[in-house]
Amino acid sequence: MLHLIKLAVGPKDVAAMERGQVLRARGPEGLRHVTRMAPKRAAEILEGGGSLYWVVAGVLRVRQRILAIEPVKRADGAAATALVLQPGLVPVHPRAMKPFQGWRYLEAADAPKDLSEGAVGVEGIEELPPKMRQALAELGLL
Repeated sequence: MLHLIKLAVGPKDVAAMERGQVLRARGPEGLRHVTRMAPKRAAEILEGGGSLYWVVAGVLRVRQRILAIEPVKRADGAAATALVLQPGLVPVHPRAMKPFQGWRYLEAADAPKDLSEGAVGVEGIEELPPKMRQALAELGLL
């Protein structure tokens, strides 16, 4: 199984990201993330039930299943790719991530497990300031 990982640009926490996605999912095209480049390994992602792992405020926090990968055109006519996503964010074991551009492949062996898989989330963690959460994650405390 193969996944993608991407920075969530804009939302300061998972709750803000979720609110934005709920609004976008109501649109005529459903929930999709448009990116400039198409994954060359799209078949591996789709066949294995791959997910898009989101880095929110410097910490990998949630994932969404990728349902389809489709070629699209931007408003200016430029070619792009739409990652069609399953609604709903699945919390994963948090992991600090340094900034990067675009998306990256994430092998299944390197992907964090879902929090529902034998781990208890830290109650109230989203209420901590983003810099503090990131510092705690870098120390391996989250």
